[in-house]
Amino acid sequence: MNDESTLRAGEEPSAYVSAVEERASGKTPATRRRAGGSASPRGAVADTLSKGLASRWLGPVAAVAALALPLVNSSTYVIQIGVDALIFVMLAVGLNIVVGYCGLLDLGYAAFFAIGAYTAGLLTTRFGWPLLATVPVVVLAAIIGGLVIGGPTLRLRSDYLAIVTLGFGEIIRITANNLDFTGGPNGLYGIPDFGDFGLRSDIALYWITAAVVILAVLFSSRLGRGRLGRAWRFVREDEDAAEAMGIHTYKVKFAAYIAGAVFGGIAGVLFAAHQSAVSPPSFNFLWSALILMAVVLGGMASTPGVVVGALVISLLPELLRGVENWRYLLFGLLLIVVMIFRPQGLLPARTGVEPRRRGRRAKEGVS
Repeated sequence: MNDESTLRAGEEPSAYVSAVEERASGKTPATRRRAGGSASPRGAVADTLSKGLASRWLGPVAAVAALALPLVNSSTYVIQIGVDALIFVMLAVGLNIVVGYCGLLDLGYAAFFAIGAYTAGLLTTRFGWPLLATVPVVVLAAIIGGLVIGGPTLRLRSDYLAIVTLGFGEIIRITANNLDFTGGPNGLYGIPDFGDFGLRSDIALYWITAAVVILAVLFSSRLGRGRLGRAWRFVREDEDAAEAMGIHTYKVKFAAYIAGAVFGGIAGVLFAAHQSAVSPPSFNFLWSALILMAVVLGGMASTPGVVVGALVISLLPELLRGVENWRYLLFGLLLIVVMIFRPQGLLPARTGVEPRRRGRRAKEGVS
C-alpha cells in the first residue's frame, strides 16, 4: 500500500520536512549557534552585550560608579549635572512602576513631583523645619494626592486615564501659580539643603541623592519581581483575564499609583534641596513627557533600561551643548533613530521565568 507521507527514492525532502526534522533532533539554528558560536560578528557582540547586561554585578558596579563620581571629578558643573541626572532617574523609576509594571498611561506624573517639592519648601521656609524632617510629611502628602486622583479615576482605562492624569498635573501647577501661600508665580526660595556634614555642600547633597536613588532603584526592582509585581504584569497584559483569575485589579492598580506617587514626592524633596527654590514653570507638562520618554526609550518594565533611558534623556542635551542652537534638533533626531531601530527600548524587560522552568524540567527529565 502506498504511503503519501513516505518520500520516493531519490526525492529531496521539502523545506517544511527538513525544519520539522531539525526541530525534533534539537538542531535548530539557535541551538547550532549556541553550540558552535554566533553566526556572525554582530551576533557575537550582541551575545556578549546581553550577557553583560544580565550579569548580577552590573547593578553594584553602576552604584559604585555613581558614588565615586565626586572622587573622579569634583567640579561644580559635573556635580550639578550629576544631581540632575540622579533626580531624573528617581522620577523615571517611579513612573516605570505605574506605566511599565502596571500599564497605566500617566501624563501628569510631574504633579507628584510638584507636591513633594512644594511641601518640603513650605515646611522649611514658612515653618522653619529641617529638610530631613519634611520627608515623612512629603510621603503622606504624596499618598493623599494619589488617593485624591487615583480613587475616582483608576477605573478608567487607556486614553481616558491619560487625559484625567494630564488634567491633574495641570491643576496642581495652576493652583500653585495662583495661591499666595505658595509664592504665586515667583514660587518659594531660600530652601535649605540637608547639611554639609563637613564636606562641600554640593558634594554632600550629591552623595545623599545618590544613596537615596540607589535604594529606590533596588526597591523598585525587587518590588517588580515579587508577588505584587507579577499581579501588575498580569493587569498590564490583560486586565479582564487577570480579574477573572481572582486578582483585584482596582486595588493592584491603586497600589502601583500610590507607589509611583511616593517616588515622585521624594524626588521633589531632592529637587527642592538641589535648586533651593521651586516655582510653577518647573513642573509643566514637558517634565511628564520627558519622564515618560525615558521609560519608553529605556524599555518599559525594565529597571536597568529605565535607568539607562533616564541618563540618556538627562545627559544627552548636555553632551550636545557644543553644537549650541542645534543641540535640541540633534537630540530629537537621535531619539527618533533609536525608536525606529530599537522600538522595544534600549534594554527591554526580560522576565527570566522561562529559563528557570526549562532548567527544572530538564533536571526532572534526567532524573
